[in-house]
Amino acid sequence: MLELDIIKQHVRLEPDDVEEDALLDTYATAAQRLVENRTGRKLYATAGEIPNDPETGEPIEAGLVLDDDLTTAMLLLVGHWYENRESVVLGTIASDLPMAVDALIGPYKHYNV
Repeated sequence: MLELDIIKQHVRLEPDDVEEDALLDTYATAAQRLVENRTGRKLYATAGEIPNDPETGEPIEAGLVLDDDLTTAMLLLVGHWYENRESVVLGTIASDLPMAVDALIGPYKHYNV
């Protein structure tokens, strides 16, 4: 869903550097799943891809179009995972990346009533 050239720009890799492409694709997929799980909604590239509710004919509420906020959240996650490849980082002050991600994706959370 995220384009590889945008991811490479975010993590400061040259476009022709293909050595990390598979890893970046894996991180992008994981970031998409994290956003989908935290929002309770499935991401789509365009509104036209969101399936319609068979009863109403309207797009399903659980569908969500990838916008700038969600793209930024996913890029933050990919960048964090790319720079910190282990679950514990030694020799640095802890920072809370999830807070930024939560702030970006929080408004899109779908609550079942």
